[in-house]
Amino acid sequence: MLPKLFIVLVLLVILGSLASGLVFLIRDRGGSDRTIKALTWRIGLSVTLFLLLMLGYATGVLQPHGVYPQPPAQATEGNTPTPGNRP
Repeated sequence: MLPKLFIVLVLLVILGSLASGLVFLIRDRGGSDRTIKALTWRIGLSVTLFLLLMLGYATGVLQPHGVYPQPPAQATEGNTPTPGNRP
């Protein structure tokens, strides 16, 4: 649960950095480099989060899962659907 919380917090910080870059872009009108610094922080945080996700996956801390956490039931000889037997 702690890794998921960390990921969500970092994503929120990334969104905050993106929002601050937008605010600086509108207010400063190109007069300062605060927009560039905010967007540089966002890129750095995004790359760091990506690398930490890959490290978490490689070490087994994060387990990937799909839409269906359980694998679908295997078709056996008695319950295989036929084209004319569809619901």
